[in-house]
Amino acid sequence: MVATYIPLFLVLLFALIFAVVTVFTSGIIGPQRPNAEKLSTYESGMKPIGTTRERISIKYYLVAMFFIIFDLEVIFIYPWAVQFKVLFAEYGISVFYSMLVFLVVLELGFLYAYKKGGFKWD
Repeated sequence: MVATYIPLFLVLLFALIFAVVTVFTSGIIGPQRPNAEKLSTYESGMKPIGTTRERISIKYYLVAMFFIIFDLEVIFIYPWAVQFKVLFAEYGISVFYSMLVFLVVLELGFLYAYKKGGFKWD
């Protein structure tokens, strides 16, 4: 039984050895010319100026919330809509009500973003 897995273990061992050798050789052979610019901190292409306690606009988080809400809607609603007839035939009206509750909860997220001014783009 174990003999059938020997080729798999050999491939994994070879891959592990190859990865370790490649990483260590690039560190030994590769060019190493550090300078002040390379060693400086880097954040999104901007020089870090100011304190770390700066406040970020709520709109930054609202855009992220819109993205998550939209993704959740697409990921869950599309397959549900495609299989609705089959699900309805098997489980009845509870399938519709469960999706309705799901949508109401997601729409509360949109309502929160609307109240915070997330749809007013400057």
